Amino acid sequence: MAKKQGFVKQITSRDDDFAKWYTDVCLKAELCDYSSVKGCMILRPTGTALWENLRDIIDAKLKATGHQNVTMPMFIPESLLLKEAEHVEGFAPEVAWVTHGGDKELEERLAIRPTSEVLFCEHFKKIIHSHRDLPILYNQWVSVVRWEKNTRPFLRTTEFFWQEGHTAHATHDEAEKETLDMLALYVYICEEILAIPVVSGLKSEKEKFAGAEKTYTNETLMYDGKALQIATSHNLGDHFGKAFEITYADKEGKEQNVFTTSWGITTRSIGGMIMVHSDDRGLVLPPRIAPTQVLIVPIAQHKEGVLDKAYELRDQLKTDMTVAVDSSDKQPGWKFSEAEMKGYPIRLEIGPKDIEAGHVVAVRRDTLEKVTLPLDSNLNETLQTLLDTIHQDMFVAAKARQDEKTREAHTAEEFFELIEEGGFVIAPWSGDPAVEEMIKEKCGATSRCWSFARQNDDLTGVKDLWNGEDAKYMMHWAKAY
Repeated sequence: MAKKQGFVKQITSRDDDFAKWYTDVCLKAELCDYSSVKGCMILRPTGTALWENLRDIIDAKLKATGHQNVTMPMFIPESLLLKEAEHVEGFAPEVAWVTHGGDKELEERLAIRPTSEVLFCEHFKKIIHSHRDLPILYNQWVSVVRWEKNTRPFLRTTEFFWQEGHTAHATHDEAEKETLDMLALYVYICEEILAIPVVSGLKSEKEKFAGAEKTYTNETLMYDGKALQIATSHNLGDHFGKAFEITYADKEGKEQNVFTTSWGITTRSIGGMIMVHSDDRGLVLPPRIAPTQVLIVPIAQHKEGVLDKAYELRDQLKTDMTVAVDSSDKQPGWKFSEAEMKGYPIRLEIGPKDIEAGHVVAVRRDTLEKVTLPLDSNLNETLQTLLDTIHQDMFVAAKARQDEKTREAHTAEEFFELIEEGGFVIAPWSGDPAVEEMIKEKCGATSRCWSFARQNDDLTGVKDLWNGEDAKYMMHWAKAY
């Protein structure tokens, strides 16, 4: 027990210092490590496996809906980046520039891609000529660079990995449908894979993506009450179509501008998963994303038949789930603590007495509840059901916590009090950007989204809490990562 307590003490309590707790979990659970470049993280095997699992699920969904993967260059000529003024202005502070090739200064600076709209648009202009060429549904899996001032593993890093979708359409309505369909895909990923509840809705003009007509977002709350933008989908309208002169001949032979979209989810989603679910013992992984869903820990493995039974059990289970055996020479108590640190959804303990009795002890990582299960042909089905139950219970717990921390403000004074308590605060707003800026300066909160659930509210007679004008939105506000 002493060893177990010492192991767990390597993690700071999340209630004492949430930022330090988060970093401890990322490092002690061996998800990532720091590199020699500030803000750039090394993804270790488990961190990489989490991203690969997420990537594989999303990639299959995209391909099933007709999207194709492409790969664009990482360098963007400065003249190309400048073509859409609003876009470049939004990204200018974060752009990393290449000025030399070898020992020679370049004639034109090259941006290391912060995002790839302009690269896709340059390509679209070359390949789109007729309405028959549309729609184009492209996606790429790459890393991008944004020179962040304050970095944190997964949540905000100088280089990060993402899926970056870009599509071109004949009409605004088609582009809008694509934008919303992709947002719905991200809802599925968040809720059905990561067990993270989200609030979906529309970003304000100030908070939307640079160059977009509309930005839709999925927002969620972390354990500490701060919000996280976990995925976004942008209807770019015909802004980029006009800026890059991407035209097509419609069915009547008339020249028209295309409408484009872009959308993405990043390694930030892994950071969100950690902050929503994990605890003072370490990582808690939702079963559907976990690289190893079941860890078998043999007890008294030096005794005859124990390891053989553990491997036999692994071979039985691996047809339906991902399984590993901890056959290291560490003491069982240490193995248990390490398993909790690394977040395996289910730990199976099996020793001589269990084998003799014909059962195995299953321990849930989310609740640490133990249950004894028979070693029979139904074990696979029983454990799969348990994995699904764990996912659902994790989602329900996170949803209950988020609902509890979502309140409505009826006065400006109440609004600021609730913001300081943490969580989402819903309040009527006229849409005045001066109000938005004042709120940010006064308390650090930003508008997160006008949720779909509140877009049919009757706001007749409802006033903006700050300037007294007619309210247009029931907006979610929060301090955010």
